[in-house]
Amino acid sequence: MDAAALGQSIARQFTARRDSRAALFLFAGTLFLSATLLFSVQPMFARMVLPRLGGSPSVWAVSMCFFQAALLAGYAYAHILNKLAPSRWAPAIHLFVMGIAVLMLPVGLPSWWQEPPAGDAYMWLIATLAVGVGLPFFAVSANAPLIQAWFARSGHSHASDPYFLYGASNLGSLVALLSYPLLIEPAAGLATQANWWTIGFFMLALGIIACGLMMAANYQAQTRLTSALTDASAPAQTIEAPTLSKRLIWIALAAVPSGLLVAFTSYLTTDIASAPFLWVLPLAAFLATFILVFCETPKIPHKVVLALQPALVAGVLYGLATPGPNGWLIAMVCGTGASLVTTLVAHRELYEQRPGTAHLTEFYLWMSFGGVLGGMFAALLAPQLFSTIWEFPLLLVLGMACRPGIFSRHTNKQELQELGLIACGAVLGLVLIDWAMSHGLLIVTTLPRFLFLMGFGAIAVFAWRKPMTQFVATAIMGATLALLPSAMNRGNAERSFFGVHRVAITNDGQFRVLTHGTTIHGAERLYDAATGTRLADPMPATYYHPHGPMALGVDVSRKVNAAPNRRLNVAVVGLGAGSMACYSRANESWRFYEIDPVVVRIARDPARFSFLSRCRPTANIVIGDARLTLAKAEAGKLDYLVVDAFSSDAVPVHLLTVEAVKLYLDRLATDGLLAMHVSNRHLNLRNVLASVIAQIPGAKAVLADDRTPSRGLDAAQSHVVFITKSEKTLAEVRKLPFIRPMPEAKGRPWTDDYSDILGAIMARQD
Repeated sequence: MDAAALGQSIARQFTARRDSRAALFLFAGTLFLSATLLFSVQPMFARMVLPRLGGSPSVWAVSMCFFQAALLAGYAYAHILNKLAPSRWAPAIHLFVMGIAVLMLPVGLPSWWQEPPAGDAYMWLIATLAVGVGLPFFAVSANAPLIQAWFARSGHSHASDPYFLYGASNLGSLVALLSYPLLIEPAAGLATQANWWTIGFFMLALGIIACGLMMAANYQAQTRLTSALTDASAPAQTIEAPTLSKRLIWIALAAVPSGLLVAFTSYLTTDIASAPFLWVLPLAAFLATFILVFCETPKIPHKVVLALQPALVAGVLYGLATPGPNGWLIAMVCGTGASLVTTLVAHRELYEQRPGTAHLTEFYLWMSFGGVLGGMFAALLAPQLFSTIWEFPLLLVLGMACRPGIFSRHTNKQELQELGLIACGAVLGLVLIDWAMSHGLLIVTTLPRFLFLMGFGAIAVFAWRKPMTQFVATAIMGATLALLPSAMNRGNAERSFFGVHRVAITNDGQFRVLTHGTTIHGAERLYDAATGTRLADPMPATYYHPHGPMALGVDVSRKVNAAPNRRLNVAVVGLGAGSMACYSRANESWRFYEIDPVVVRIARDPARFSFLSRCRPTANIVIGDARLTLAKAEAGKLDYLVVDAFSSDAVPVHLLTVEAVKLYLDRLATDGLLAMHVSNRHLNLRNVLASVIAQIPGAKAVLADDRTPSRGLDAAQSHVVFITKSEKTLAEVRKLPFIRPMPEAKGRPWTDDYSDILGAIMARQD
């Protein structure tokens, strides 16, 4: 057969295959399964690690950073494999890598792995992620660019622009993320989830085999056809390589939304709960943006997105500047929208800047590299640079620089100089106003901050034809947040792996308060309210006032353990400002459990709080997660155990499970009493504990619903659940004021394998 006949034969076979729906479904389905596995293992493994680190929101932030880095490694491997390996060998090489990853299945924490160190645990967590899930995640992460590159060689009629398959990949990611907290986590424990994931991994390997075989066969046929039908003297096709500036644009457009995702999730989960339900919602929205804009025509009109971005960013900056829960609520609501539209803007620009298929894997490689840079900045670098979550507003401002044509439309040097002068003048004005207020030349007021935010916010919204002007106006709003008194810079703030702690004096000068996030975790009155003289002895305030449930629980324990020479044994989980120490007596044994060394340093500093220095200067403080450290304590010894270890207003889920409460009760003496503080703005934790206690034989509980008229910071209302196995102790507890029966146990109890944050939020609203 001559070359022409051979070419015609191959052409007929090739044309018959190139429009095959089966091929399209195979490649899309394999990508969908790969993405589902990739994004279901992330919350699953982070959920496994979370209890080891006290339920800290940083667990998810650092995990996200690690997964982005592993994704970059997978994309780099895919790029090298696609460029250097012959098409017939590439599937076999990739299957070999997946075969090595099988040795690490099912994913999980190794039994021999050491406990985290006290204090910052960034490197420990990264090492744990690498050992527990690194290799399987790496093997799966390479599939998105690999399968798209293989499809580009398949000869299919859509092979010339395979970027639409990225939508199938992100659809799988989205399904996995939304299914995890709503379907997977409630239906199965972590061990079962890991086994399901292993089965999915083997199914993926079968899909890889089928895609590889189809690509190899069709690519060889296409090559022979091209060789037979193309004149040998025809010049080779030249494809322009991406420039350095183009690669930098890809990196920047990927870095900003990636960092913003981590920053906003940290901000959100610090005040509600660090749990998969709240982790996956921002990530799901992030992935949905690829589905919405990584296509020829965006699913949402881009003009609408561009119009919403400056308004929502301005709303976030105003909310961040406003102290208290109202400011947090504004920032959270506007932040949700601002994060979404900023990501839509950046990802649409990425799509517009995409190269031809010859540089497809390189495009995804640089895009992934940008994602890693953004994630590393928000998760690892920002906590070392900033004393509070400044990365959130900073990345929102930088997101305004991702708008289309921001530089190309402003080549007029005079206009750029004018904007520069306006920015410098505004910053100078802010500095002068702050200096004047701090030196008493101006009354300390929020009016200048309000005027700057509203004025430049209006410019950012209405200068819609001038993206550079919008960016400069938003940057000035960010400077206002930083330079004038606001919720972001009040008091003395310190940041650790476990959050932002702030010590500040109230506006009336009467109290020094310790806040974590937006929640007060301790307050000390400095002056007598009647005489105005400095107080000689510290008086616990807020939830810990002398007539509150946690203080009265000490009296109950003393009464039921009043035998001669009996030494009261007390433990407090959650040090805070050290308020509870002032209810101790010299002949008693008191121990405090605190996971964050920064909190210990603040509480021990007499220049900040005097509870420890005056009431118990040699306090026994154990640093570490309460579950891990209490597990090492001797059983049956504690007369009174207080559990009050919230992070801002977020609940560490693993401290409220059946296993946790069983541990607490096991550490109590015969007539011991457990007090669990459940006051919360967002979650109904009374119902959660009612279901938990119902699962523990012999456990008896009542609710101390303290509705004492609030006296500001001197005395705050609180809700405490008292639990004991002793009828004698329970009888004394029932004599306290504000005691009520526990609510009826409803719903499934929380365990180390199961929790329902959404249900607790909805119950709180009811």
